[in-house]
Amino acid sequence: MTTPHLLHVFSTFVPAGPQVRVAKLLAAFGGEFRHSIVAMDGVTTARELLLPELDVVFLDAPPKAGSFATAVRMRGLLRRERPDLLLTYNFGAIDSVLAARTLGQGRVVHHEDGFLPDEVQGFKRRRIWLRRIALGGAQVVVISRNLERIARELWKLDESRVHFIANGIEVERFATARGNGEHGNPELRAQLGIPRDSIVVGAVGHLRPEKNLPRLLAAVAVAQPAANLHLLLLGDGPERAALTYLRGQLDLNERVDFVGEIRDVETWFARAGLVVHASRREGFPNAVLEAMAMGAPVICTNCRSGPSDIIEDRVNGRLIAVDDVDALAGAMTELIENPRFRLGLAAKALKVRDSFEQNMIMDRWSAVLLGPRATSQRGFD
Repeated sequence: MTTPHLLHVFSTFVPAGPQVRVAKLLAAFGGEFRHSIVAMDGVTTARELLLPELDVVFLDAPPKAGSFATAVRMRGLLRRERPDLLLTYNFGAIDSVLAARTLGQGRVVHHEDGFLPDEVQGFKRRRIWLRRIALGGAQVVVISRNLERIARELWKLDESRVHFIANGIEVERFATARGNGEHGNPELRAQLGIPRDSIVVGAVGHLRPEKNLPRLLAAVAVAQPAANLHLLLLGDGPERAALTYLRGQLDLNERVDFVGEIRDVETWFARAGLVVHASRREGFPNAVLEAMAMGAPVICTNCRSGPSDIIEDRVNGRLIAVDDVDALAGAMTELIENPRFRLGLAAKALKVRDSFEQNMIMDRWSAVLLGPRATSQRGFD
């Protein structure tokens, strides 16, 4: 029996939420499938997340040339590869969904994690219509309840085709005791020059514009006179040079460190007294979920996609309005100056383990991906 072929299409394959989730899925399914991955922009730095023993091939993307022309070129790729299942990720891969629909054969599972940066304040009419046209024949996976509502009400998708599947936590990995993240870790503090009495604040994510890190640095500058904190930025990306410059402009060189890309995020969460997520747009933030699973107190901006599915403000974390520097600074100051409140939020945060355990989430993915077996249908011809 031939191993089913899954073709994954991303706008980019960098170490971000959808890519991390796919790496976990591929590892969970092991050798049950062979996989091809297309990054429409040609960037594939997240390939390091994939287990080396997996059968994964990276394909060259056709040149981008507008939705219609790109869809025509993707038709050729689909005909050549003949995947048993096409998986597409977010609006940047919508041209591939259009291509598949015009071919009229094969199964498509489309994933939506959130919105593009220019949709933070409102939706683009063209994108609404493109989703309505392209996604009508696909199974659509969304990672938050708000996206589920949008898919039904705004994109007019049939309820039977929309599947809410949240991100999952590897509970055993993140159940490790945090230790004394506030004033411990003498080796780390000596290495980075962090004062013994400072609260370490961690922020995890690819350094790109939507992570809103200039606002976080501005909030640190506002909070610092009252709150004794030290910020660690965990991750790398195109915004690093600009953020390094801003750090100097805000006189934060002694209070902010760039750690770079990390693989053992749980080790760093164990070193933090507080975790902050300042994004302007977000679907269902892995970093927030993982930090909460370790019992880290969390502050997160209340993007309209998914954080409110995880956090109840002032119960198991803090939700702050997007772009409100003063509110973010105030929340950091309050949690740093009020250990009892901070530890109370952390204790309640641990309950996310009960609702988002990885194996339970993987069962839901299996039901969608393996539904009618891909091998029982013709491919894309």
